[in-house]
Amino acid sequence: MADEVKLYAAAPSPYVFRAKLALSIKGVKFEYINEDLGNKSAELLKYNPVHKKVPVLVHNGNAISESLVIVEYIDEVWKGVPILPQDPYEKAIARFWAKFIDDKCIPTAFKAFGSNGDEQVVTEAREQLQILENELKVKGTKFFGGDNINLVDIAGSVIAYWVGIFQDATGLELITKEKFPKITVWAEDFVNLEVVNQALPPREDLVAFFKKMFGKA
Repeated sequence: MADEVKLYAAAPSPYVFRAKLALSIKGVKFEYINEDLGNKSAELLKYNPVHKKVPVLVHNGNAISESLVIVEYIDEVWKGVPILPQDPYEKAIARFWAKFIDDKCIPTAFKAFGSNGDEQVVTEAREQLQILENELKVKGTKFFGGDNINLVDIAGSVIAYWVGIFQDATGLELITKEKFPKITVWAEDFVNLEVVNQALPPREDLVAFFKKMFGKA
């Protein structure tokens, strides 16, 4: 009996992309269910009654919420290309950096883009990004996962793709090649991977969406 896999999603969400990319890496066939976040479906509310948001992965009737939890679940259930390191220490380190991106980098970046260029807020966001830049320098590898992407790169897809879109939508240059050379090169390499590129939503659609969201349209 074939697995029944559904992904409750919304195209503009960078968190949905994480789950979509993990499924693509594993070659899992799934049904993509696009949610109207202004009028959420009864199914979404049933499957994610706590947070009431996307993404939600439903595998054979069992629902999993929160993007990084979903990515780890996909990695454990479907074999093939590994997303998390096999070594327990390396796995713990990958989880640490993925959590750092979610807890520190993304919130301060979102705050900066919504701040109308407030210098203190922008500086705070860049301080967190500098820590990530330094980690890439220390590793000296193409991706956070080494030669291949792993959980940290997937978590960082928000920075690799969406930050550029937010920059276009708001006019705020948070990440530049001069300030963050390693992040810039990593982001280009990540986005240009075939499995990543094929899973990404169209850039122009996202720029238009976020221009409206940030009141710049």
